[in-house]
Amino acid sequence: MNLSRFGEKFSADAGILSLMDDLGNALAEGNMLMMGGGNPGHIPEVQSALRQRLQAICNDENEFQKLVGIYDPPQGDKNFLQALASLFQKECGWDVGPENICLTNGSQGSFFLLFNMLAGQFSNNTSKKILFPLAPEYIGYNDLGLTDNFFTAFRPRIDLIDDTLFKYRVDFDTLTITDEIAAICVSRPTNPTGNVLTDGEIDKLLDLAKRHDIPLIIDNAYGVPFPGIIYRDATPFWNENMIVCLSLSKFGLPAARTGIVIARPETISLLSGINAIINLAPGSFGAMVACDLVRTGEIIKLSQEIIQPFYKNKMHQAMDFVFKYFKGLPYRVHVPEGAMFLWLWFPELPVTSRELYKRLRKRNVLVVAGDYFFPGIQPGWSHMNDCIRITYSQDDKDVQKGLKIIADEVKTLYHKK
Repeated sequence: MNLSRFGEKFSADAGILSLMDDLGNALAEGNMLMMGGGNPGHIPEVQSALRQRLQAICNDENEFQKLVGIYDPPQGDKNFLQALASLFQKECGWDVGPENICLTNGSQGSFFLLFNMLAGQFSNNTSKKILFPLAPEYIGYNDLGLTDNFFTAFRPRIDLIDDTLFKYRVDFDTLTITDEIAAICVSRPTNPTGNVLTDGEIDKLLDLAKRHDIPLIIDNAYGVPFPGIIYRDATPFWNENMIVCLSLSKFGLPAARTGIVIARPETISLLSGINAIINLAPGSFGAMVACDLVRTGEIIKLSQEIIQPFYKNKMHQAMDFVFKYFKGLPYRVHVPEGAMFLWLWFPELPVTSRELYKRLRKRNVLVVAGDYFFPGIQPGWSHMNDCIRITYSQDDKDVQKGLKIIADEVKTLYHKK
């Protein structure tokens, strides 16, 4: 089969494709310790609330018919948009209405549409890029651009903390914005590291975006106001110079594929038009199941009282395992400030992170190699091959067993050096 450039691009090796294939294959094989993916934990209180809402919809003939048999508008379910706008006004003080919000078929879909709407090739034969002011960043960004050289990024400043921790910070001394930059994008908390950019860092990035008349995009899939998987103080930001993206996935609805974009009305109008062309309409399931939880504010209560403590407890447990099993090894862990991941750094690792991944897979432990998480960074930085991402969202016993095997494998590698 002869493929177009589009076909060639999206049939080539991609980090997110490798990750999702591995997750599916590992589940089919069984006996695999799933420490690589981003699937949220199954939290009984959240699932109970979602089940009650779904049962209520199924028991209401009109609601059920709307759920399965009627297209939503390209912008998304109007009741849900209104409920979201009211929630953001009340909880965050954002000056938004339904005209500022659009739904997409998942957060990944949001970024595909936004990135290619803003960057790439232009009709005047110029091109623009998406800038990541700090890498590592989310693996799923890597292959979203429809043109080559779509992303650019800057290495972070690395602050060493105590003997075993470290933290990435935006290096504003080296960060520059040129005319080829279409938008600045950060995730907060960051997948893969759990890093939370400070309010001060966000303010500086927003100031840079304003001065260059470009938007600052914040990927808030794990952040505030929901699902709130964040372990330090962080202000929820939005204004007309920003595009903020949320999701229902980490709240507990990953299969519903519901992305939420908050932006200027003209941006939302463009996004809705693209939605109509590509998808006809976003799916109804997530919006209808979550609508009452948003309208009543229950989504905030569940996020603050159930979801955040659930992951924070699991993070502390995972860190205890790391300190126990990695003692005596040359390692560091990024300060876990949010999300559901630990980012492990093994300075001068004797093999690449992909080779470590392969060795661990043979021992039935699935992690993600670190070099996938550096979109826009030029090859040659050894740090990219010294890191791996693991998740602590799954069963504590599996996390413990997996970390023990990782420590054993890494110890073997260093002793062979």
